[in-house]
Amino acid sequence: MPLYSYQCTKCEKEFELLVSSSEVPLCPTCGSDKLDQLISRVAPEGKSKAFAKNMRARAGREGHLSNFSRSERGRR
Repeated sequence: MPLYSYQCTKCEKEFELLVSSSEVPLCPTCGSDKLDQLISRVAPEGKSKAFAKNMRARAGREGHLSNFSRSERGRR
């Protein structure tokens, strides 16, 4: 299912939803189906790898190793 960005025309909240082709998306805040689909923002190239590396390092420091492969867990 693709991820789409919306803005509710009733309460003006912006949000993202995973939506299949048969679903009618609803605002998670007010329940309205009066939504404007927005152009989705994408991560700038090269930034996502650095972000993932920083978040994995933080998780490792905090002891949350579930996002590491088996070989990476053994090195710690």
